[in-house]
Amino acid sequence: MAQRTHRSDAASLRELAENRMLPDHQVMDQPTLDWIAGMRPEVSAAPPTLPHPPLMLVPNVTWFAEPRCADSIHGVRHNARVSLLASILAQEYGLDRDHRAALCAAAAVHDCRRRNDRDDPGHGWRAAAWFTRNQDAVTGLIGRELPLNVLVQAATAVSLHDVPYERFTVQQNRVYQRAPHLIDLLKAADCLDRYRLPLTRWWPDPSHLRLVPPAWLHAVAHALVVRSEQARFDGASNHGALIHARQIIDPAE
Repeated sequence: MAQRTHRSDAASLRELAENRMLPDHQVMDQPTLDWIAGMRPEVSAAPPTLPHPPLMLVPNVTWFAEPRCADSIHGVRHNARVSLLASILAQEYGLDRDHRAALCAAAAVHDCRRRNDRDDPGHGWRAAAWFTRNQDAVTGLIGRELPLNVLVQAATAVSLHDVPYERFTVQQNRVYQRAPHLIDLLKAADCLDRYRLPLTRWWPDPSHLRLVPPAWLHAVAHALVVRSEQARFDGASNHGALIHARQIIDPAE
């Protein structure tokens, strides 16, 4: 695969963000990634040994509503990293096998129906509707069927992942009660992958969550961003870049 390059005369995402000039579609560039790599979170503890190898689902580019988003900061690699982080969190918080798999599937599609890389209100509901229609394609990556009620809970998590808790309507609070554990975990996993964003004020802030990720997972999340994005720049496919990044969790991968 051809190596991705950054024109020296093109403004980086970081420069555009600092000047409040970010475009609708935002693709990682080498200068921004170099800055992210130099801002590694402090490592508070070594990752524990997980009882099960975490899942990572890599979405197909055809799942994306806007083709330009597939390679953007909300694209294939973001969704796949969130699925891996969600799988890790699901084990940390004791979810059963079916709910772990369903959460991983929800994470893999949570941003697939975005129209742009801005706030894009409603993209969670659009992704949930798409997931409901295309469950077989997603769960096919897992290799087994999941109970319908668990898939419904996963779709519910997708539908609310982009809505801050404090902005929940009365109806959304009722919906939240149907799958609070999956919603909280998906929001936390999505938050952890914010190390890809070009300003530190947009990086993970646990105060916005109802479930606080373990401190050690922040360094892992940051490393996943740096390793996968750099591998992509070095010529790897999306899948290859993500497998390379996953090795920090599972060296035997």
